[in-house]
Amino acid sequence: MQGSKGSQENQETGGRGFGLGLALVSALAFGGSGVAAKPLIEAGLDSLYVVWLRVAGAALVMLPVAWRHRALVRRRPLLLAGFGLLAVAGVQACYFAAISRIPVGVALLIEYLAPALVLGWVRFVQRKPVTRAAALGVVLAVGGLACVVEVWSGLSFDVLGLLLALGAACCQVGYFVLSDQGSDAGSRGGEVPDPLGVIAYGLLIGAVVLTVIARPWGMEWSVLAGSASMNGTSVPAWLLLCWIVLLATVVAYITGVVSVRKLSPQVAGVVACLEAVIATVLAWVLLGEHLSAPQLFGGAVVLVGAFIAQSSKTSKSAQPPGGPVDASPETALSRSGGAV
Repeated sequence: MQGSKGSQENQETGGRGFGLGLALVSALAFGGSGVAAKPLIEAGLDSLYVVWLRVAGAALVMLPVAWRHRALVRRRPLLLAGFGLLAVAGVQACYFAAISRIPVGVALLIEYLAPALVLGWVRFVQRKPVTRAAALGVVLAVGGLACVVEVWSGLSFDVLGLLLALGAACCQVGYFVLSDQGSDAGSRGGEVPDPLGVIAYGLLIGAVVLTVIARPWGMEWSVLAGSASMNGTSVPAWLLLCWIVLLATVVAYITGVVSVRKLSPQVAGVVACLEAVIATVLAWVLLGEHLSAPQLFGGAVVLVGAFIAQSSKTSKSAQPPGGPVDASPETALSRSGGAV
């Protein structure tokens, strides 16, 4: 009996470790998107067109996966629509609209309030208690993120810009919550929606929505045939686009969604705050954008916050058989699966 219990605990620990590893890969992939996109924008490609190319290209890559999981359209249409509208199109459109009105650092900080909003949704909407470790991790991560993006360097109080950034944060919450939907269906005797299918259709729906917003027929396609400068080094534009599509979108979404199912929305959300740290470090190494002392300090604080949050109880199967029902955020979120 003891051996069986120990084996189960080892499996749960291994699952958390695997989920954390995927979350870190996702943060690295998402964090590298700006480094690849900035040279394209400086080469003359509008930022909204870059977003459209990113999502549309990833949708084309995932098209065979969407065909394979076409039954999802009939079984979980609301889940697919929600993921496409919120997790793909909503986050991208709101964020890029926000940075056109307020500083990038401010918009980024507001967007990454998403982990705190997840905890608030669970605590006040679902009326479930949250772990102190997760709450402390969010506080530290958000505080550290403020230092990483140097939010004090260009504060602006454009109301519409702030609302758009908050909209991006809410869509980011949708990404984490919807990524977790259906993950407990197997324990209820239902069929768990394949995460690859959800991502594929989410990207397809997002591409359609962003096509209406971006109107890419006016884009300067010749930019993609040329080269872009990355810190003085000439790089083919098509290579940067492949980076954005394959690594910063396809790999990022796949590892991100699976990590949410292995961990929990609030823990994966805190680890996702590392994207800002990774983006800043990559910009330092590849684009020559130097880090200040506050940014280095903030990066360390984000790391500490992510570690504290992921060290809390994250396994959905960790509650003792016959014991009290776990009221952690991950359990609360998974119970809302029938709503989508």
